[in-house]
Amino acid sequence: MLMDMSSTNLTINSLLEEALNEPDIGMTDRFRWHATAVGIAALLLDAKPPLTPPFEDALQEGLLVGLDLSREEREFHQIEQGLVLLFHS
Repeated sequence: MLMDMSSTNLTINSLLEEALNEPDIGMTDRFRWHATAVGIAALLLDAKPPLTPPFEDALQEGLLVGLDLSREEREFHQIEQGLVLLFHS
């Protein structure tokens, strides 16, 4: 079955929203980290989202919780809980 990109994003957003209700795998200064069905999700804790997704900050802070995400694909999603940076293979 083919899905257009908007329905794919809705599916990913739904999965992320569900996963963020589960216990996290770590916390850093700016992110709450979750293992999800679609990859490692970093929920930005800043009250105001930045102009560009802070992937470099997430890479550095991920190391603090034992996650080397430097070789992973990256994307971001704005969901009800906030800005999520998603890292996946």
